[in-house]
Amino acid sequence: MDFKQVMQSRRAVNFFAPDKPVSEAELKAIIETAAFSPSGMNFQPWQVIVVRAQEAKEKLMAAAGGQPKIMEAPVTLIILADMEGWKAGRPAVEKTWENFLALGYLKPEQRGWFEKGPQRLYGTPEKSLAFAVKNASFFSMALMLAAKDAGFDSHPMDGFDADAVRKAFSVPDHFFIPLLIAIGHFREGARLLPPKWRKTYAEIVFAAC
Repeated sequence: MDFKQVMQSRRAVNFFAPDKPVSEAELKAIIETAAFSPSGMNFQPWQVIVVRAQEAKEKLMAAAGGQPKIMEAPVTLIILADMEGWKAGRPAVEKTWENFLALGYLKPEQRGWFEKGPQRLYGTPEKSLAFAVKNASFFSMALMLAAKDAGFDSHPMDGFDADAVRKAFSVPDHFFIPLLIAIGHFREGARLLPPKWRKTYAEIVFAAC
Protein backbone atom coordinates (compact mmCIF):
# COMPACT_ATOMS: atom_id res chain seq x y z
CA MET A 1 0.00 0.00 0.00
CA ASP A 2 1.08 3.56 -0.58
CA PHE A 3 0.94 5.99 2.34
CA LYS A 4 -2.50 7.37 1.55
CA GLN A 5 -3.93 3.85 1.40
CA VAL A 6 -2.35 3.04 4.76
CA MET A 7 -3.92 6.16 6.28
CA GLN A 8 -7.34 5.51 4.77
CA SER A 9 -7.46 1.79 5.56
CA ARG A 10 -6.24 2.00 9.17
CA ARG A 11 -9.22 1.44 11.45
CA ALA A 12 -9.67 1.05 15.19
CA VAL A 13 -11.11 -2.45 15.08
CA ASN A 14 -12.96 -4.00 18.02
CA PHE A 15 -12.75 -7.67 17.09
CA PHE A 16 -9.52 -9.62 16.66
CA ALA A 17 -8.81 -13.17 15.50
CA PRO A 18 -7.15 -14.91 18.48
CA ASP A 19 -5.80 -17.69 16.24
CA LYS A 20 -3.84 -15.35 13.96
CA PRO A 21 -0.60 -14.45 15.76
CA VAL A 22 1.77 -11.51 15.57
CA SER A 23 5.23 -13.07 15.63
CA GLU A 24 8.12 -11.64 17.61
CA ALA A 25 9.86 -10.77 14.33
CA GLU A 26 6.77 -9.00 12.99
CA LEU A 27 6.27 -7.01 16.18
CA LYS A 28 9.96 -6.11 16.27
CA ALA A 29 9.72 -4.78 12.71
CA ILE A 30 6.62 -2.71 13.57
CA ILE A 31 8.26 -1.19 16.64
CA GLU A 32 11.54 -0.47 14.87
CA THR A 33 9.70 1.21 12.00
CA ALA A 34 7.75 3.37 14.45
CA ALA A 35 11.02 4.31 16.12
CA PHE A 36 11.68 6.65 13.19
CA SER A 37 9.06 8.98 14.68
CA PRO A 38 10.24 12.51 15.46
CA SER A 39 10.89 13.56 19.05
CA GLY A 40 12.08 16.63 20.91
CA MET A 41 15.89 16.75 20.58
CA ASN A 42 15.67 13.09 19.48
CA PHE A 43 15.28 12.01 23.13
CA GLN A 44 12.64 9.40 22.15
CA PRO A 45 10.90 9.36 25.56
CA TRP A 46 8.84 6.27 24.92
CA GLN A 47 8.91 2.62 25.89
CA VAL A 48 6.37 -0.19 25.69
CA ILE A 49 5.30 -3.18 27.74
CA VAL A 50 4.44 -6.07 25.41
CA VAL A 51 1.46 -8.02 26.75
CA ARG A 52 1.06 -11.51 25.28
CA ALA A 53 0.70 -14.07 28.09
CA GLN A 54 -2.76 -15.13 29.24
CA GLU A 55 -2.20 -14.05 32.84
CA ALA A 56 -0.85 -10.66 31.76
CA LYS A 57 -3.81 -10.15 29.41
CA GLU A 58 -6.21 -10.93 32.25
CA LYS A 59 -4.53 -8.34 34.49
CA LEU A 60 -4.64 -5.74 31.76
CA MET A 61 -8.25 -6.46 30.84
CA ALA A 62 -9.26 -6.09 34.50
CA ALA A 63 -7.66 -2.63 34.52
CA ALA A 64 -9.30 -1.70 31.21
CA GLY A 65 -12.98 -2.17 32.00
CA GLY A 66 -13.09 -5.75 30.77
CA GLN A 67 -12.51 -4.89 27.11
CA PRO A 68 -12.50 -8.30 25.35
CA LYS A 69 -10.21 -7.11 22.57
CA ILE A 70 -7.31 -7.33 25.04
CA MET A 71 -7.87 -11.07 25.35
CA GLU A 72 -8.55 -11.58 21.64
CA ALA A 73 -5.65 -9.62 20.18
CA PRO A 74 -2.37 -11.57 20.04
CA VAL A 75 -0.55 -8.63 21.57
CA THR A 76 -1.38 -5.38 23.33
CA LEU A 77 1.21 -2.68 23.92
CA ILE A 78 1.16 -0.54 27.04
CA ILE A 79 2.63 2.78 25.91
CA LEU A 80 4.91 4.47 28.42
CA ALA A 81 5.72 8.19 28.15
CA ASP A 82 8.85 9.09 30.09
CA MET A 83 8.35 12.40 31.91
CA GLU A 84 12.04 12.41 32.85
CA GLY A 85 13.17 11.52 29.34
CA TRP A 86 14.72 14.96 28.84
CA LYS A 87 17.01 14.90 31.89
CA ALA A 88 20.79 14.61 31.74
CA GLY A 89 21.91 11.16 32.74
CA ARG A 90 18.96 9.34 31.20
CA PRO A 91 20.24 6.63 28.82
CA ALA A 92 18.56 8.02 25.70
CA VAL A 93 19.68 11.56 26.53
CA GLU A 94 23.30 10.50 26.92
CA LYS A 95 23.13 8.41 23.75
CA THR A 96 21.76 11.47 21.93
CA TRP A 97 24.63 13.57 23.29
CA GLU A 98 27.21 11.08 22.04
CA ASN A 99 25.43 10.87 18.69
CA PHE A 100 25.34 14.67 18.33
CA LEU A 101 29.09 14.77 18.99
CA ALA A 102 29.81 11.98 16.51
CA LEU A 103 27.70 13.62 13.79
CA GLY A 104 29.23 17.04 14.40
CA TYR A 105 25.94 18.62 15.48
CA LEU A 106 27.51 19.80 18.74
CA LYS A 107 30.96 20.23 20.24
CA PRO A 108 32.08 19.03 23.71
CA GLU A 109 32.09 22.59 25.03
CA GLN A 110 28.36 22.86 24.27
CA ARG A 111 27.41 20.35 26.94
CA GLY A 112 26.03 23.12 29.16
CA TRP A 113 23.69 24.28 26.42
CA PHE A 114 22.65 20.68 25.77
CA GLU A 115 21.53 20.34 29.39
CA LYS A 116 20.09 23.83 29.97
CA GLY A 117 17.96 23.90 26.82
CA PRO A 118 15.74 20.94 27.80
CA GLN A 119 15.59 22.24 31.38
CA ARG A 120 14.09 25.50 30.11
CA LEU A 121 11.71 23.73 27.72
CA TYR A 122 10.54 20.86 29.88
CA GLY A 123 11.61 21.61 33.43
CA THR A 124 8.24 21.94 35.16
CA PRO A 125 5.78 19.12 35.97
CA GLU A 126 3.31 20.41 33.39
CA LYS A 127 5.91 20.78 30.65
CA SER A 128 7.47 17.41 31.48
CA LEU A 129 4.09 15.73 31.10
CA ALA A 130 3.40 17.55 27.84
CA PHE A 131 6.85 16.61 26.52
CA ALA A 132 6.34 12.94 27.33
CA VAL A 133 2.80 12.65 26.00
CA LYS A 134 3.39 14.61 22.78
CA ASN A 135 6.39 12.51 21.83
CA ALA A 136 4.86 9.18 22.86
CA SER A 137 1.81 10.12 20.79
CA PHE A 138 3.98 10.56 17.69
CA PHE A 139 5.36 7.09 18.34
CA SER A 140 1.92 5.58 18.99
CA MET A 141 0.46 6.86 15.74
CA ALA A 142 3.48 5.55 13.87
CA LEU A 143 3.02 2.16 15.54
CA MET A 144 -0.54 1.87 14.22
CA LEU A 145 0.45 2.97 10.72
CA ALA A 146 3.44 0.61 10.69
CA ALA A 147 1.16 -2.21 11.83
CA LYS A 148 -1.32 -1.48 9.05
CA ASP A 149 1.44 -1.30 6.46
CA ALA A 150 2.62 -4.73 7.67
CA GLY A 151 -0.87 -6.19 7.24
CA PHE A 152 -2.15 -5.92 10.82
CA ASP A 153 -5.04 -4.12 12.43
CA SER A 154 -4.96 -2.19 15.69
CA HIS A 155 -7.04 -0.39 18.27
CA PRO A 156 -5.83 2.46 20.52
CA MET A 157 -7.46 2.48 23.96
CA ASP A 158 -7.63 5.23 26.55
CA GLY A 159 -10.49 3.67 28.50
CA PHE A 160 -8.48 2.16 31.32
CA ASP A 161 -7.49 2.77 34.93
CA ALA A 162 -3.93 4.04 34.66
CA ASP A 163 -3.26 3.53 38.37
CA ALA A 164 -4.39 -0.09 38.13
CA VAL A 165 -2.19 -0.68 35.09
CA ARG A 166 0.74 0.94 36.87
CA LYS A 167 0.28 -1.32 39.89
CA ALA A 168 -0.35 -4.52 37.90
CA PHE A 169 2.74 -4.07 35.73
CA SER A 170 5.04 -2.29 38.21
CA VAL A 171 5.37 0.81 36.05
CA PRO A 172 7.75 3.39 37.63
CA ASP A 173 6.28 6.76 38.60
CA HIS A 174 8.28 8.72 36.03
CA PHE A 175 6.20 7.16 33.25
CA PHE A 176 2.79 8.48 32.22
CA ILE A 177 0.60 5.85 30.55
CA PRO A 178 -1.28 7.60 27.72
CA LEU A 179 -2.82 4.62 25.94
CA LEU A 180 -2.88 0.93 25.13
CA ILE A 181 -2.67 -0.42 21.56
CA ALA A 182 -4.04 -3.84 20.61
CA ILE A 183 -2.48 -5.33 17.47
CA GLY A 184 -3.61 -8.34 15.44
CA HIS A 185 -5.88 -9.36 12.56
CA PHE A 186 -9.51 -8.32 12.27
CA ARG A 187 -11.73 -11.30 13.01
CA GLU A 188 -13.28 -12.60 9.81
CA GLY A 189 -17.06 -12.46 9.92
CA ALA A 190 -17.22 -9.72 12.55
CA ARG A 191 -19.01 -6.52 11.64
CA LEU A 192 -16.79 -3.59 10.73
CA LEU A 193 -18.82 -0.41 10.82
CA PRO A 194 -18.39 2.19 8.06
CA PRO A 195 -15.59 4.73 8.53
CA LYS A 196 -16.55 7.77 10.58
CA TRP A 197 -16.53 11.29 9.18
CA ARG A 198 -13.36 13.37 9.04
CA LYS A 199 -12.97 17.15 9.04
CA THR A 200 -12.40 18.82 5.71
CA TYR A 201 -9.55 21.21 4.96
CA ALA A 202 -11.85 24.18 5.58
CA GLU A 203 -12.93 22.78 8.94
CA ILE A 204 -9.36 22.11 10.05
CA VAL A 205 -7.77 25.44 9.12
CA PHE A 206 -8.43 27.86 12.00
CA ALA A 207 -6.68 30.80 10.30
CA ALA A 208 -4.38 31.48 7.39
CA CYS A 209 -2.03 34.43 7.87
